[in-house]
Amino acid sequence: MRVLWNAVGFSSLAAGAAGTVLPLLPATPFFILAAYAFSRGSPKVESWLLEHPLWGPMILDWRRNRAISKKAKAASLSLICATPVLSWAIGFGPVVLGIQVVVLAMVAVFIATRPSPLTDAEP
Repeated sequence: MRVLWNAVGFSSLAAGAAGTVLPLLPATPFFILAAYAFSRGSPKVESWLLEHPLWGPMILDWRRNRAISKKAKAASLSLICATPVLSWAIGFGPVVLGIQVVVLAMVAVFIATRPSPLTDAEP
């Protein structure tokens, strides 16, 4: 079973790494999934991921409070708004655009309604 969890973890880690450089691929959910998988397959890799200076705090915010920082929300919602515009500019048809708008609207509502970590509320 550990092999399966590690396979999920490394696949998610690879997708998250790709998401850090590809503008339309979300990185954070893949890193959260990787941390979850590694908690069952490789605590050593999970520890490395949780201590990572960029991804560790986001994962811990999610684990502790199901929270998303204001900065991450702003970045996510900006990309969500830009995606259909870019798709329209590329020439995608109305069916694809409609599906994108519906799905991305649901994702946007989910992101926007998550609490922010307590550190975001401090001045």
